[in-house]
Amino acid sequence: MLNFLNKTKSILPKIRHFTSTSSLRTTTENLPKENESQLTKVTEKIAPEPPIILTQNFDTYEPAQVTDSRQVWIENIDDVQERKLGIIELHPDVFAIQPRVDVIHENIEWQRKYRFVSFAHSKTRAEVRGGGRKPWPQKGTGRARHGSIRSPIFRGGGKAHGPRSPTTHFYMLPFFKRVMGLTATLSVKLAQDDLRIIKDVEIPSGDHQFIKDLIIERNWGPSVLIVDKEDIFPENICVATDKLSYVNLMPAYSLNTYSMLKHDTLVLTINAVKHIEERLLYQLHRSDSFAKNAPFKLSQV
Repeated sequence: MLNFLNKTKSILPKIRHFTSTSSLRTTTENLPKENESQLTKVTEKIAPEPPIILTQNFDTYEPAQVTDSRQVWIENIDDVQERKLGIIELHPDVFAIQPRVDVIHENIEWQRKYRFVSFAHSKTRAEVRGGGRKPWPQKGTGRARHGSIRSPIFRGGGKAHGPRSPTTHFYMLPFFKRVMGLTATLSVKLAQDDLRIIKDVEIPSGDHQFIKDLIIERNWGPSVLIVDKEDIFPENICVATDKLSYVNLMPAYSLNTYSMLKHDTLVLTINAVKHIEERLLYQLHRSDSFAKNAPFKLSQV
């Protein structure tokens, strides 16, 4: 123990006055060999992370045109200043198809109507109060014959063919039109430079000002949709975006055409991109596509 303390006393004065790398090098040369290895571990700088290069494997799902593959930068989100962490290659059948504006419009109309229920209601002649007795005799008065003052042709009478509640507007869009709506919207977002890829959703703090500065620095927005594979997001990003109504978090399984078009910038994590590609490519190349084209039945819900 005493020998260890003596060695520590001989090292500490030399370490206390380090001012530059050259002085550190000269001091290291004068140290004993058993302490040199310990000092090297302490003073060793952290090596920068290697760039992330994610290529596309076309063996499972071969694209229609390999030359149409897209490459996107992978950005960081742990700092306001933008850094390029790597590059990812996207599958052309998902992110580089010819946009079908008509299919995108059909998806938007379907999403707006399929859950809408109209509660507009008008009363018929049987539901309006009054009008129980015959207003005048059938014959002898010279007037037109009527049986009730609540007839639709009378003022204050019932409605002949008015709306009846509840009225559902539910209908189901064909399966492959829904799939094409997702691929077309992703392709449009990428073509308009509104698609950003990030490594993960880990941010250093839960301050909402950090997200505001990040959006301004990266030219995102004004509305941003952040998508990750998992539906449980880290605490910091949940707290930071809680007060920002124009920044929303969404798991990959909830991604839809309406939400992507509602937000100006779509931010996907690497895991979300892989999950979306895997699911959409499976649907585009599934063997039972004929059964999916059958008319929708409520028993399928």
